[in-house]
Amino acid sequence: MNIQEFIKKQPPGRLITMGFALVILIGTLLLLLPFSIKSGVTVTPLNALFTATSAVCVTGLVVVDTADTFTAFGQTVIGILIQIGGLGVASAGLGLMIAAGKKVSIKSRVLAKEALNVDSYKGIVRMVEAVLLITLVVETAGALLSFPVFLKDYSPLHALGISIFHSVASFNNAGFDILGNMTNLIPYRDNVALNLITSVLVIVGGIGFPVILDLGRQRNFRRLTLHTKVVLVTTGILLAGGTLLLKLTEPISWMAAFFHSMSARTAGFSTCSLGSFSNGGLFVICILMFIGASSGSTGGGVKTSTMFVLLQSVRSEFSKRPVGAFRRSIPKENVSRASMIVICSALMVCVGTFLMCVAEPELTFMQLFFETVSAFSTAGLSTGITPGLGIAARWILIFFMFTGRLGAMTMITIWVSRQPKNARYTEESVTIG
Repeated sequence: MNIQEFIKKQPPGRLITMGFALVILIGTLLLLLPFSIKSGVTVTPLNALFTATSAVCVTGLVVVDTADTFTAFGQTVIGILIQIGGLGVASAGLGLMIAAGKKVSIKSRVLAKEALNVDSYKGIVRMVEAVLLITLVVETAGALLSFPVFLKDYSPLHALGISIFHSVASFNNAGFDILGNMTNLIPYRDNVALNLITSVLVIVGGIGFPVILDLGRQRNFRRLTLHTKVVLVTTGILLAGGTLLLKLTEPISWMAAFFHSMSARTAGFSTCSLGSFSNGGLFVICILMFIGASSGSTGGGVKTSTMFVLLQSVRSEFSKRPVGAFRRSIPKENVSRASMIVICSALMVCVGTFLMCVAEPELTFMQLFFETVSAFSTAGLSTGITPGLGIAARWILIFFMFTGRLGAMTMITIWVSRQPKNARYTEESVTIG
């Protein structure tokens, strides 16, 4: 069996998984090249793999500082990996095929549909074209707007490079920075302009391309799709609620509280040292990281629409009304899938936290729990323990960053292929509660 026949027989989820793994492998090899690493600095294969995985999975967790370790070439490689990871391997590949003028096969359309998490193949090529155009416009605007901020502290060429990298990392909810000294955005904690620019880039990238396209077509809120309404309302509630809770639990400004409420939704940027946060503040951020961004976006987590549907199903049980919102009912399949995603994700986080506790017994439970949730939700926030983790803990985080980017259910089901049974057993109730 040749490679083409093997690929044709693989289900979309498995191909996407293999595609992500291949990009990570290529990224790791590129980051190990001598001209990717600064003179006098040593990068082990494991650290290169960790960095490449974090970039492709748009996480932002780092074991070595990006600016102090990698050259301009290495930083460019990381930026490209972030871009591919944010768009999705299938979407990026389909975009290249479109740009080259090649015919898009049915298999490529199927992969793009799975990568963008949309329900129909109809107009998938036009949608990918629109996604690429949106990405180019938003990231260019972000780079131009942030350039004057960095120009105050760096030379024009250096400021331009930082602006482009920061815009790409922000829109793709990656959380990488190239400012050096593991400072993240702490030096700009009081810079209103950069805080607002970063927040807008992250939020636009996090609400998802289907929502952006729907907002472009419809100006009236009532005419928006149910998915768009759910995403916008849930995003607003999480931003406001997270800001309020962080302000109540931590002695920080309202701007810092809003920024971390926004960033916790898988962006990974920080303007404060999270290591000084209380357990209450860290727990609030963990909840926001676990929920994450929205379906079809550059962010991770279980997604805003998933939590919305799950909470609506709980409300339905108490009110004895059908599951729905905005005068629309939600299919039972959506409710079942939402429940499975949250349950599988919660189990993965529990397993990951346990493994981290075994690998790093000297660290506190909250630190390890926070790190695991951050990796699985591809948030990239850290209390500062990532660079000091041992080999075993780094491998654990690599696995959970990869799993979180693809989704818990995808990782669990891609290797299972069973035909449904025709026989049905007699029903018998089980006492619940």
